[in-house]
Amino acid sequence: MNQFLGAVASACAAFSATNLDDIIILTLFFAQVNANFRKRHIIIGQYLGFTVIILASLPGFFSGLVIKRSLIGLLGFLPIIIGIYQLLKLVKTKENDNDQIQAVPVTTNQGNTIFNNLLAPQIYNVAAVTFANGGDNISVYVPLFASTNFQQLLITLAVFYILIGVWCYLGYFLTRHRGITHIFSKYGHILAPIVLIGLGIYILVDSGSLQHM
Repeated sequence: MNQFLGAVASACAAFSATNLDDIIILTLFFAQVNANFRKRHIIIGQYLGFTVIILASLPGFFSGLVIKRSLIGLLGFLPIIIGIYQLLKLVKTKENDNDQIQAVPVTTNQGNTIFNNLLAPQIYNVAAVTFANGGDNISVYVPLFASTNFQQLLITLAVFYILIGVWCYLGYFLTRHRGITHIFSKYGHILAPIVLIGLGIYILVDSGSLQHM
C-alpha cells in the first residue's frame, strides 16, 4: 500500500510540476473551438502528444539512451511554425473565411467519421505543440522512470493518463467563465499564435538549443 501511495504521489507531483503551462495552452485551444476545430481534436491530440513524450522518456526505465535536452528543445520550432501559420491566416479576407465556412458541410462524411477524425491535421497540430512543450517533461520523467520498478511504472502511467483528462477538463472549464470567454473571443485569434511563438522561443532558449546551433 505504501508503495502504491508513493507511486501515486510522485506521479501527481511530477505531472503537475511539468504541465502547469499546458493548462494555458489547452485553454487557448478550447477557446478556438469551431466547426473545423473540435474539442475531440484537442483531447485526442493531447493524449497523442503526451504518449510520444512517454515513449521518449521510457529509455530512462530501461537504463538505455537518454535523450539530450538540447535536442528535445529543437522541437520548439514546431509551435513557432504553427503560430506563424496562424498569423498568416489572419491576413485572409472575410470573403475567403466565409467560403471556407460554407464549404464545411460538403466535406462531411458519415461513413468514415472515426477514420477521418484520426487523420485530422488539427489533432497533429495539438500533438506537436504538446510534444514540443515536453522538454521539461522528458527531463523529469527519464530519471523518475529510472527509479521505478515495473509495477510503479504502470501506476505512474495510469495516473498520468488520468491527469491528462483532468487537465483537458480544466482547460475547457476556464473558457466557460464569462470574463475569460470574452477576452479569448475578442483577442484569442491574435493571442493564440503569439503565445505559440513565444512558447517555441521559450523552449529553444530554456533547453539551451540555441546555444548549440
